[in-house]
Order: sequence, then structure tokens, then C-alpha cells
Amino acid sequence: MFTYLLTALVAFALMLVLGPILIPLLHRLKFGQVEREEGPASHKQKQGTPTMGGIAFLIAILIATLLFGMSGMEFTLPALLATFAFGLVGFLDDFIKVKLRRNLGLRAYQKIIAQLGISFVIAFWAYRSPFIGSTLYLPFSGGSWDLGVWYIPAMMFVIIAEVNAVNLTDGLDGLSSSVTLVYALAMAVMFSILGRSATALGEVLYGVNLESMAIFSMAVVGALLGFLRYNCYPARVFMGDTGSLALGGVVSVLAICSRSVLLLPVMGICFVGSAVSVVLQVGSYKLRHGKRIFKMAPLHHHFELSGMHEARIVTMYTIVTAVCCAACLVLFLMPR
Repeated sequence: MFTYLLTALVAFALMLVLGPILIPLLHRLKFGQVEREEGPASHKQKQGTPTMGGIAFLIAILIATLLFGMSGMEFTLPALLATFAFGLVGFLDDFIKVKLRRNLGLRAYQKIIAQLGISFVIAFWAYRSPFIGSTLYLPFSGGSWDLGVWYIPAMMFVIIAEVNAVNLTDGLDGLSSSVTLVYALAMAVMFSILGRSATALGEVLYGVNLESMAIFSMAVVGALLGFLRYNCYPARVFMGDTGSLALGGVVSVLAICSRSVLLLPVMGICFVGSAVSVVLQVGSYKLRHGKRIFKMAPLHHHFELSGMHEARIVTMYTIVTAVCCAACLVLFLMPR
């Protein structure tokens, strides 16, 4: 517990130090947000707010994890690599946006090719890992489900869907940061429990790796808590795709390493809501001759255009995520 808390505090402190350094630098480099023309009118005033702030919390996560979580490198090293791989894709996307002063970034096919490649590497690594393999935890029975070779395409779908869902959720000040923070905190609890259970059963190496992932999770918690100092409403900096795609990688790899992928739709229900609302909106527009289900997608923009203040929406999303994560932890801890 001491190490977990120390990791979070170190990541938090690093973020507080990096923020005042990075934000003025982004201002000088003129790396400002380019708002969508079709976005909410109220967001036009955010034009020019520094973006790519995800760089700061990625550095904080990296340093804190390297300091305290490398005793279980079989999990934490791939987790860091996955996080930074998606972060690099997001960085290229952001750089093109700010360099060309448009909000298109990478082409859609370029993004999907990069995401397919990274997700395949992660899924293949997990499939071949002696600690993960092709089985998923079944929350209601306490058993497991062996997907066999189908594990690889299934996890690729989960990773790509989750990375883009987190990216879509990053539409209001502090929204994606807050929701991911709560999820990472819940996963830290889960990894800690799994690690102690594995150690008690004599699987010491497996237990060490699981507890290292708890440390990685707490590094994410501390870094995002520090980032909210600058990203909560009214935001002084945005994480950009650099941060949101990286956080999508974090969410995915935490679920995969814990084999709790089947709990992910509930624990990450707000991410799912963002993605599903976009799919429904596009489908309705095309199949119903221009008719829309929501005032605007993703779903948080529908609430915003319905009159809710964005700070209130962020609070609502955070509470919903906390309740769903708590319910899943109760289900996970329930005696069989």
C-alpha cells in the first residue's frame, strides 16, 4: 500500500512541476487547439488553448512506473510500450493539426493501419504470455473462458474500439481525464487483490507482475490527478490525441493484463456511451435520410446542447464511472 500511494504522489508531483513548464512552451510553439467547425458554438472560445498536454502526464507515468514498478517487467514494460505507441500516433495526429492549422490530422486509413499494427502486437504478446494466454475471467461464475486462437482478433477489436472510445470521450474539459482516473484507481485495487491472491497460492512471479501493474495504475491515477489541475474547467491545456489515444492504450492494457475484458463495458460505460452514440448517430443519419437521434454526438455534446454545463456533465460521468467500477469490484470480490 505504501508503494502504491508513493507512486501516485510522485506522479502527481511530477505533473505539477511539468505543467508550468509545458504550457508556456506550447504557447510559444503556437500548438493551439483547432476546434471543429461543426462542434458546439460554445467551444469556439477554446480555439487556441494549448493542446498536446498529454505529453506531460505520459512523462509522469513513465518516471513513476520506472521508479517503483519495474520489479514485474513482464507486464509493466509492455504496458508502457503500448501506452507510448498509441501516444505516438496521437502526437503525429496533433502535430499535423497544429502545423497545418486544421482539425483533420492523420488520414483515417493512416490511423487505422497504425492502430491495427499496435493492437496486433499487444494481442499477440498477451496470447503468448504465460501469465495471460487466451482465457478471459468470467465475472458471474468466477471461471474462465478460453478463446483459443480467436483471442487475438477479439483483443484487437477490444483495443481499437477502446482507444477510439476514449478519444471520443475527450470532448469536454477534464472529462476523459476524470473518467480514466476512476477506472485506473479501480484497476489498481483489482491488480492488488489479484497479486496478493497469486502470491498466496505460490505463484510468486505472477503475483509480482500483478502488483507492478497496480503500481502502473497508481502512476496513471497520480499523473491524471495532477493533469486535472490544468485540464479541469476552464482548461488551461488539453491532452490532445497524444493523451487520449495513450489513455485508450492504458485502459485496454489494464483490462487485458487483468483478464477482465468482459468487465470493461461496465467499468468503462462512459467510454462505451461515447462510441455507441456516434455509431447510432451516423447510422440514423444515413439510414433515416438525415434524421438524428441526438442533438450532437458523442453523447456528452448532446447533454451540453440540452443545457447542462460541461462541468456538471464531467461530474455526472465521473460518478457513473465510480459507481459502475465499484459494482464490478463487488462482483469480483464476491465469494463463490
